[in-house]
Amino acid sequence: MKILISGSTGLIGSALAPLLSAQGHTIIRLVRSKTSAPGDVLWDPEAGAIDAAKLEGSDAVVHLAGESIAGGRWTTERKVRIRDSRVKGTRLMATALAGLDRPPGVLVSASAMGYYGDRGDEVLREDSPAGSGFLAEVCRAWEQAADPAREKGIRVVNLRTGLVLASTGGALPKMLAPFKLGAGGVIGSGRQYWSWITLDDHVGAIHHILVNESIAGPANLVVPHAVTNREFTKALGHVLSRPTLFPLPAFVARLALGEMADELLLASQRLEPTRLIASGFKYRYPELDPALGHVLGK
Repeated sequence: MKILISGSTGLIGSALAPLLSAQGHTIIRLVRSKTSAPGDVLWDPEAGAIDAAKLEGSDAVVHLAGESIAGGRWTTERKVRIRDSRVKGTRLMATALAGLDRPPGVLVSASAMGYYGDRGDEVLREDSPAGSGFLAEVCRAWEQAADPAREKGIRVVNLRTGLVLASTGGALPKMLAPFKLGAGGVIGSGRQYWSWITLDDHVGAIHHILVNESIAGPANLVVPHAVTNREFTKALGHVLSRPTLFPLPAFVARLALGEMADELLLASQRLEPTRLIASGFKYRYPELDPALGHVLGK
């Protein structure tokens, strides 16, 4: 297949493009830089500009672009950038694809488990309703922005991604320093559920979705069994052979990170990947201890 990828230099995209190339697919990157490589497609989501003619003939699109939600404290300005980078970019992409003479068969578009908000012990499947909070509102608008592609008849899959475990980026490297010093511990009560997936399984799931036409709509990209923050803390300490005796109280997290602490660290989201399981996807690392060992080279 000829596959277009936006966000190809991010954590997910930089792992996905080589995997798809190795599977024999042709990769075209959507980029913002005017110093792009031959074959790249230029676009500027903020300006609403995209070289739509170069999208013709593509078989699939994987849309991963968006400003990092963990790149700093959520000021009013940052929240606007986080939302707009996702909603405007996705709407531009979906509208451009819908206007093609030969649109692709599938658009796989990023979303996040933040869609569900803070839900305690509730098991969250793809048909569970949206929650409340900033990230839930962003995710709802983000997914709806792909509607022009759906209305055109393109198969659209929204990836409700959990915590991605990788050594090269994301949340895990930021956690390691205190744990390696023996100063790691639970965050808040430790009872909040963290739904996670390794980077290897995440990109493997995207490839599975691209070639499996039975999957459409939202898809929870997590392992089948979420863990609590306390369980995650214990597993990380075990893999690193370090104690986990120093908790981070909720009020300290809020003082340091503000609203971001409540939605990223203290929220409980117990996802179940119903659609991946039903479609026969096979995880390489479904259990936390082996997954952390693999990611950290232990």
